[in-house]
Amino acid sequence: MNPKKIWANLAVSDLELTTKFYTELGFKPNGRSDDLTSFLFGEKDFIIHFFIKDKLKAGIKGEIADLEKGNEIVFTLGAHSKQDVDAWGQEVSNAGGKLISKPEEFGKGYYGFVFADPDGHRFNVFYMEGL
Repeated sequence: MNPKKIWANLAVSDLELTTKFYTELGFKPNGRSDDLTSFLFGEKDFIIHFFIKDKLKAGIKGEIADLEKGNEIVFTLGAHSKQDVDAWGQEVSNAGGKLISKPEEFGKGYYGFVFADPDGHRFNVFYMEGL
C-alpha cells in the first residue's frame, strides 16, 4: 500500500463541547458539519475528525469502543520543553479535560502526562530530551 494521506476518526457525544475543548487548547479548526468537527494537530497538520457516535458507528459498520473500559488509541503530542508540558497540563485542566497523570519524569530524559478529552479519548503529552 501507498496511502495518499492518513487521519483519525473518533466518536464523540457533543460536537459543541468537543469544538470548544480543542479550540481552547489552540488546535487549528479544519471544518465543521452537522456530523463532525475537525482539527489539525502538530507541525504536519495531522487531521482528527470527531464524529457524532451514531454517524461513525454506521460508517465503520461496527461498535464504538467503550472508553470507560479501555482505550481505543493513545495519541502522543510532543512538546518543545518541560515548561510546555507543564503549561499544557494547566491548559487541558482549564479547558475541561481530565488529567490521568500529572506532569512527571518517567525515565531518563522523558517528562510528560496523560489526559483524556471530554469523551475519554486519551493523549500522552511528553517532552523527550534530544528530540
